[in-house]
Amino acid sequence: MLQKSILLATSILLGLTGIAEAQDRYQNRPPVIISPDLTAPWVLQLGGAVEPVVYRQQIPRATRKQLVRQRILRQRSGVALAQPVAAVRAERPASKALDPQFLPQSVAYDTAERPGTIVIDTNNRFLYLVTGKGQARRYGVGVGKPGFEWAGAHKVTRKAEWPTWTPPSEMRAREAAKGHFLPVSMTGGPENPLGARALYLGSTLYRIHGTNAPWTIGYAVSSGCIRMRNEDVVDLYERVKVGTKVIVI
Repeated sequence: MLQKSILLATSILLGLTGIAEAQDRYQNRPPVIISPDLTAPWVLQLGGAVEPVVYRQQIPRATRKQLVRQRILRQRSGVALAQPVAAVRAERPASKALDPQFLPQSVAYDTAERPGTIVIDTNNRFLYLVTGKGQARRYGVGVGKPGFEWAGAHKVTRKAEWPTWTPPSEMRAREAAKGHFLPVSMTGGPENPLGARALYLGSTLYRIHGTNAPWTIGYAVSSGCIRMRNEDVVDLYERVKVGTKVIVI
């Protein structure tokens, strides 16, 4: 009988101890901490300090090569590195109003390139004509749309006034698939997409040219050519010669 009483008292004591521990545990449970990075695989965590995590955007291999090439060209030209295009400029024009920053103006420009060199910053949509003594004449430009970006160094091999537009067969096929049928050739004039002037780059199909859509200046909408307002490309045309070095970064 005494043993049964002892066992019963022990069981009650153990039960009360367990309840007390459970109550203490739930009364003092760790706080809920919100992850500082809501893009992380977790959102809520229990207990402990949360270590900040940096997630890098996965960049395709081809794009990495382009970025490295652009960085090398920028370093050679003395141009400060800029953010990727998508993080800096919109790709499509929201209105037909031209941002005043894209109007021609003389600016401070520190570069190792010789006066007369053209440097095109596709990220920020500016064309610089180096004038020397830390200065350059800056113009706003339109650049290649996603998938048509490029970088490199060429020379102006030809100049043309009111150039004829001959779309490459690849462009005609690409646009035809979208329901847009381009002419095989179009003579120069106000409606011509090449605008008032064209500077041909090396042996490529790329040009610096005018446009019949000036509201696209400052955006990435072309098939790789560098477009300018007609009045701006005329001004540039008069300032440069065949053989001028052109660096696209």
